[in-house]
Amino acid sequence: MPVKTTTLDAIATSAGTFAVVAMDQRGTLRRMYAAAGRPDATAEEMTALKVDILEGLRGPASAFLVDPDLGVPALGRLGDGAPFGTLIAAEPSNRGVHEGEPVVSLDPEQSASWVQEHGGDAVKFLIQVRADRPVGPDGRDLTAEAAEVVRAVVDDCAAAGIPSVVENLIYPLAGADELTPEQRADAIIEAAVWLDSLGPSLLKLEYPGSPQACRRLASRLTRPWAVLSAGVPMDRFADVLRISCDEGGASGFIAGRALWKEAVGMPAGPDRVAHLAGEGRRRLDEALAVIDGRARPWREVAS
Repeated sequence: MPVKTTTLDAIATSAGTFAVVAMDQRGTLRRMYAAAGRPDATAEEMTALKVDILEGLRGPASAFLVDPDLGVPALGRLGDGAPFGTLIAAEPSNRGVHEGEPVVSLDPEQSASWVQEHGGDAVKFLIQVRADRPVGPDGRDLTAEAAEVVRAVVDDCAAAGIPSVVENLIYPLAGADELTPEQRADAIIEAAVWLDSLGPSLLKLEYPGSPQACRRLASRLTRPWAVLSAGVPMDRFADVLRISCDEGGASGFIAGRALWKEAVGMPAGPDRVAHLAGEGRRRLDEALAVIDGRARPWREVAS
């Protein structure tokens, strides 16, 4: 039987751009609760928060990015309302390290077909790669290992007829100093070009730090990309988004904490719901206004 193919249109706006609310945090969310004085927050409480985020921000959002443990159950609790696309995070919740550096690995149970069975329109897969990482003294090449994993994810998604969205976060190499802004831009761009060559449907990337770095990035990519918010305040993210689209050819955003992070410190109830439907929606509308006429439709890049 021929595979029915889902395209990126399933998670895009009618203009073919991305206005995706990220709420796939697990470990990060637990740390946010701890910082808010709630280190004992339960899975049920965190799932309830995600239900409120979904209810408060659906409508303007083109899609939501959810995790398997808390976000997928939250989806099951929604009532009728505005439709939206769904990305499901399929990377392992606990990733290994090798001599202090992250290792990219697969969870064989969270395949593309598993994402489809749970209502997902696209697979999101997180990696941490430094394309400039030298092979270690032990001969282990973490970048080459990561390439094999990403190829497997891309091939699995293609076979299932579902888009692959791969996110990369860079990191300081073991034993090295913290990156300067220039080094950080170089690392983001080189890793993005490396990832682009592996063929994912959409890249989810960090902001490379400046208009000039965005132009460098745009000149070397062949696939659409969306910028992440990294939890920065909304006023700063609006600038990041504007520059990413104007100078970097970004096709929109996949942003989370910039939109809803204050809700973590609020008790469940009408005040939290009102905050998300009010201030959260205002921020999402602001981000949508920024990308309107700026973000590059994904089909323009992919064609």
